[in-house]
Amino acid sequence: MDPFVLDAQTWAETQFATADLHDKRRTDRLVYLAAQITAHPSGSFPEQTESWNDLRAAYNLFDCEEVSFQAIASPHWELTKKTTGELLLIIADTTEIDYGPSRQVAGLSPVGSGIGQGFHLHSGLMVSAEDDRVHGLAGQLIHHRQPAPKGETRIQRLQRDDRESHIWCILVDQIGSPPPGTCWVHVVDRGADDFEFFYHCQQTRTDWVARAKSLHRKIVTPAGDKLELSFYLRTLPEAGSFVLNLRARPKQPARRAKLVVSYGALSMPTPAIKSPLLREADPGPIPMWVVWVREVDAPQGVDPIEWVLYTSLPVACLEDAMVIVGYYEKRWLIEEWHKVLKTGMRVEDRQLKTSKRLEAMMGLMSVAAVRLFQLKGEARTAPERPADQVVPPKYVSALKAVRKLRSSIQLTVGRFFRELAMLGGFLGRRRDGDPGWITIWRGWDKLQTMIRGAEAIIGI
Repeated sequence: MDPFVLDAQTWAETQFATADLHDKRRTDRLVYLAAQITAHPSGSFPEQTESWNDLRAAYNLFDCEEVSFQAIASPHWELTKKTTGELLLIIADTTEIDYGPSRQVAGLSPVGSGIGQGFHLHSGLMVSAEDDRVHGLAGQLIHHRQPAPKGETRIQRLQRDDRESHIWCILVDQIGSPPPGTCWVHVVDRGADDFEFFYHCQQTRTDWVARAKSLHRKIVTPAGDKLELSFYLRTLPEAGSFVLNLRARPKQPARRAKLVVSYGALSMPTPAIKSPLLREADPGPIPMWVVWVREVDAPQGVDPIEWVLYTSLPVACLEDAMVIVGYYEKRWLIEEWHKVLKTGMRVEDRQLKTSKRLEAMMGLMSVAAVRLFQLKGEARTAPERPADQVVPPKYVSALKAVRKLRSSIQLTVGRFFRELAMLGGFLGRRRDGDPGWITIWRGWDKLQTMIRGAEAIIGI
């Protein structure tokens, strides 16, 4: 069955009914709470549960030692990883969950500049390489930043498993290897540019597209010369060019950027200073390709675009290079999911008193945010698909009624979400563009309230 068409209760059972919380009553409560949250995603816990007994049960659930971030979210990770028969991207990134400087919450760690308190959430979002369809989260971990010991050397730092650069490797291992007939590609930013990350990908039989962090790194050319990456890039011939339309940013208007592409093969030598894992494994150099994208004729006062991308996928022509660039461009999807989590699910506003409870809450909210992101994603990737193939038909009927649309109108997914946003205050004028998350949340909340009221009175 298409996962998008499931109602809130059925979806909650699919995602959480196998969670091992050491007591079936806890698992049943988790499923019940997940359905409540999905029906009212942007509400507070009192708004979502609506009764003192349900609210107290939710707080008691998060207070149980056995109810952890991993215990709640891991059934969803395993479901996601069962997706087969495709080339799938695992887009990984870290976001800071900041509860501010003044709240009294036990167990939080410094975030940001050190003034805030919270933790880092590191996630791998699995999407189809061809059409951006979001399948779910393949794995996640929570990281508490630890201050580096004063005077710590690089050798000493590599002995620590809690260093932030290591979380990329931990996530690769947690996600593991793809099922037969399926290819996984880890798409990562500069934080993962480390020999050990590429080694972990090799060991799990996964591919990668990773942005280079340092152009001063020494690499080995196909001719066997050991050069700085920056020097090697300048020896690569131009393979072609393309134009990228850039959206407006603060202090930067929208513009068209002309980008030139080069590519070449290389090997990354084993580092001279090794972590305990690399000392024991003693791996050889790792062969890969590099794709260099840089902007030419950039407007005055604008920093030109430059991407240097490592990949394990073969790059034999310009078309191959453009595929790698396209994979990296999809990183915006996880940034958008972070917005769903923070703006839509309001995870930084939750009033729980310990880090352990907040982390357990994060496991539930992360999965709920995927569902909402998937729903809106269908409006982007399949806007002409009939809406009743994506959301329960009663949602479509209720939205038509409240928006005073003729019952004979067949709503598409694209129009469904536009009408939903208009229910939440989006004006929908031609110059307004696509609706944002806030108006969609408001519309979703109103629609859910109307449906529940109708079901309580007459049923639909």
